[in-house]
Amino acid sequence: MLLGYVGAVTAFGTWLGRRGASISDYFLGGRQIPWWAIAACIVATETSTLTFIGVPGTAYGGDWRFLQLVFGYILGRLLIAALLVPAYFRGQIYTSYELLQQRLGGGVRALSSGIFLVSRTLADGIRLHAAALVLAVAAAGSARREWVFILLLGAAMIVYTEEGGVKATIWTDAVQLVVYLAGAVVCLVAVVHRLPMSAGAALAQAAAQGKLRLIDLSTDPHVPFTLWAGVIGGAFLTLATHGTDHYLVQRLLVARNRREAALGLALTGPMVLLQFLLFLVLGTLLFVYYGGRPFARGDEVLPTFIATALPPSATGFILAAIVAAALSPSLNSMASATLRDFYLPYVRPRATEAEQMRVGKAFTVVWGLAQIAVAFAAQNIHSALDKGLAVLGYASGPTVGAFLLAVLTQRARAVGTLIGMASGLLATLLASRLLGVAWTWNVAVGAVVTFGVGWLASPVRPQEARA
Repeated sequence: MLLGYVGAVTAFGTWLGRRGASISDYFLGGRQIPWWAIAACIVATETSTLTFIGVPGTAYGGDWRFLQLVFGYILGRLLIAALLVPAYFRGQIYTSYELLQQRLGGGVRALSSGIFLVSRTLADGIRLHAAALVLAVAAAGSARREWVFILLLGAAMIVYTEEGGVKATIWTDAVQLVVYLAGAVVCLVAVVHRLPMSAGAALAQAAAQGKLRLIDLSTDPHVPFTLWAGVIGGAFLTLATHGTDHYLVQRLLVARNRREAALGLALTGPMVLLQFLLFLVLGTLLFVYYGGRPFARGDEVLPTFIATALPPSATGFILAAIVAAALSPSLNSMASATLRDFYLPYVRPRATEAEQMRVGKAFTVVWGLAQIAVAFAAQNIHSALDKGLAVLGYASGPTVGAFLLAVLTQRARAVGTLIGMASGLLATLLASRLLGVAWTWNVAVGAVVTFGVGWLASPVRPQEARA
């Protein structure tokens, strides 16, 4: 079942790109993707294997306060629809960082795009490692066979992305959204049938033990899941992931027009809320099923249930769902950013469309191999990669601050923005490392400091940014 699913996804993605002959088709889908497919793709894109197994583990070991962060996710989407989507649809741009070029010059654009390429390579390489590890343990019985699944999944996403372009990514993500949600529902139904009581009684028992606690009004900045950290920090985090990171912004640029892009994005808010609620309920019911027995890590709870309580056919379907959560490749967006933000401006400004297609496909393969390499490295050096990801994550706040300077002000200039970004990065590091501020505030701190310092450091009299 697992091999069949991977093969089917690869064939489907390759088939979708058979008519794409232009750069616009390859990187923007000809701007003909409907709003409902955009919504499904965005939700699938932001969901990974870590979400599939991590959110139930969070509910198992804690409560539902994580859901406060989703309130901020919804607010952030509305802000993006109002502030950034209109800017992205003025003219035709291929990457989100071209917007920075228009207002703040090539230096800010190149820095922001470079941060995206490095952080995305590390993040998606680790996501590939996590999916391969789960599959190796569940399907092969040993983590020693992880390398086989890394190569299998990595090769699949390279082939269908290189051949199909962004259309393959969009439509396969829409299909895979259905698959992994169905997998979660299968797990939920299975645990309900195995409980010694009804689901309602199990939730009531969990509530009596404080497992359904949702709102935390604490103002302590060291606590990650409070109402304030969720709403404010979650909104800024969404501005980073959905409003400036080209991985998800590309999903907006493929829309037929600005209205459909905003509609598709706004719809993902309640979709994500319901999705996380599903996973939290699953984790809570597993807590009752196992009687609250301790696990070494929360991430082990759902895989343990899948491996020990489900029949082989259901296990195969769940493994396919895990693959669905993993196979949402960023390769096309990374190739687009490399081509548009570096190759064309600095290497071959007059490259023909045919050359751009060849180079874009080549970059797709290069970044796919880079992610596979990270996945292999993550098998042995988890801590170093985790720290590297954490440090790179601090750069999201300064990038958001730069976009807000570009969109909301006429005063900002390139030098002032770069000074602001450096200050935002330093402030985030100090707040997190020295003061112990919770990670949910990282993007907010970096963005606010970048915006404030960038505005103050720019000339008093606005001047037109270098084109």
